Amino acid sequence: MVLRMSRLMLKTLRDAPADAETTSHKLLVRAGYVCRSSAGMWTWLPLGKRVLDNVARIVREEMEAIGGQEVLLPALLPREHYETTGRADEYGDLLFRLTDRKGTDYVLGPTHEEIFTQLVKDQVTSYKDLPLTLFQIQTKYRDEARPRSGVLRGREFQMKDAYSFDTDEEGLAASYRAHRQAYIRIFERLGFDFRVVSAVSGAMGGSASEEFLAPAAAGEDTFADCPGCDYAANTEAVTYTARAAADTAAGAGAHGPVEEMDTPGTATVAQLAARYGVPASATLKNLLVKVDGEITAVGVPGDREVDLGKLADHLAPAAVDIVTAEDFAERPDLVRGYIGPQGLGIRYLADPRVAPGTAWITGANKEGRHAAGVVCGRDFTVDRYLDVVTVEAGDPCPRCGTGLRLGRAIEIGHIFQLGRKYADAFQLDVLGRDGKPVRVTMGSYGIGVSRAVAALAEQTADAKGLRWPREVAPADVHVVAAGKAVPTALAEDAAARLHAAGLRVLLDDRPGLSPGVKLTDADLIGVPTLLTAGRRAAEGLLELHHRATGDRVDVTLDEAVTRLTATSTATRS
Repeated sequence: MVLRMSRLMLKTLRDAPADAETTSHKLLVRAGYVCRSSAGMWTWLPLGKRVLDNVARIVREEMEAIGGQEVLLPALLPREHYETTGRADEYGDLLFRLTDRKGTDYVLGPTHEEIFTQLVKDQVTSYKDLPLTLFQIQTKYRDEARPRSGVLRGREFQMKDAYSFDTDEEGLAASYRAHRQAYIRIFERLGFDFRVVSAVSGAMGGSASEEFLAPAAAGEDTFADCPGCDYAANTEAVTYTARAAADTAAGAGAHGPVEEMDTPGTATVAQLAARYGVPASATLKNLLVKVDGEITAVGVPGDREVDLGKLADHLAPAAVDIVTAEDFAERPDLVRGYIGPQGLGIRYLADPRVAPGTAWITGANKEGRHAAGVVCGRDFTVDRYLDVVTVEAGDPCPRCGTGLRLGRAIEIGHIFQLGRKYADAFQLDVLGRDGKPVRVTMGSYGIGVSRAVAALAEQTADAKGLRWPREVAPADVHVVAAGKAVPTALAEDAAARLHAAGLRVLLDDRPGLSPGVKLTDADLIGVPTLLTAGRRAAEGLLELHHRATGDRVDVTLDEAVTRLTATSTATRS
């Protein structure tokens, strides 16, 4: 049927909500696709639900094309399963927790690895039943402290999560490759500009991991890519390799003795560098953290910052917290602002740039004093090297050495080779070819379905409003009756003809509105093609307007049907 705006629950807004910061938040609300229910919770209105369903349809089609079988699991889940894997603690406050009237503890599922593992344990007994891929498209929950950016980061969201089950690593690698190619097809069909980048696994666990990122100014992820080769990675996954010892200023023997100096009022790197007349990169910054409660120092060059996300990933599952003023008060041997690695007496971690043979200006572990010529390998040793600095533009590519570029992006998909983390936790075994138990290995593959809607809006919108790719748009063509009797009759005829030709038609037949209001709304709503019956309707002509390109041409109704039918057929093929 033709979707008539005179009967559609749709209220467009001239102004964006006061708290809206991102383009997608502003436009999805203004165009009547979503409305806020409460903090981080959104209602999908009729036009928005159509777009959401179209995204889900494309995801479902490509998952089924690689043999995925769709199921639907509960969202309300026993907490004990997440405690078994340790993820109840790893998620922390992000996990919605509740207790029923009988005192049983539950969570609202953030992801379903534990539950899918148990499902397969109950249903699959033999290697003959594998490989197996299961997926669902379902509502997930995360108790975000500050939900923001509309549906980009909410407390309730729709996600496709899939899980592969194989008997060996070769099978897992094959499943991973199949999902990777399916994701590429999905995001191409959705109309994304996207990058596939190396990533870290985080609370999900596992080894190999890649993210699918949509570059956008509103993105919360920072990624690096190399103009000299095809390297790309989330900045948390970018690695740095230390120079060989022969390149480190000829080693420790090339340096003179340590010199301590009074340096009052130099508790910051900038103050210290100015005092010595050196660049910040010549100083050694030492950050104190607590690793499962144990105070630990992390050393990085003074011109760099510690990436706490990287540090936490390296040290997981240990908890990492910043040392507080109270901690310093309990440890008078740790002099705040003047920490140095020499004679420190606590575990010392360092970035690979703090290589053996390098000399530094750093704290002397005495109030108001610093030390110059402190040499790694001579005056202090590193207990463990970790790549923990925040990546900056121009850092060397780990693959070819070319300076990296940085960009902001929205994570729209993530795939993991989980291995046996969850299978071990729940003892997921099948009988192998030799009749002996074989431990199953798993993969996990997620796509943010509702987030994809917002990410597309971020990438494709212009100053006038939304501009949906044809496969996800709420309609193929938006027909506007921009006038009274004759334009209205022509618009009605056009809508009927186009619908009969198999196109999805949105008809603006709202009475009493000026052509200007209707056309402004059409630009805001963002259907890919606009067909207007207006000033030349008496001549039997309509204006055909392509929203993405801005191209306009006057056509007869027959020409419009021919052109739009051909476009629709080409898109679906």
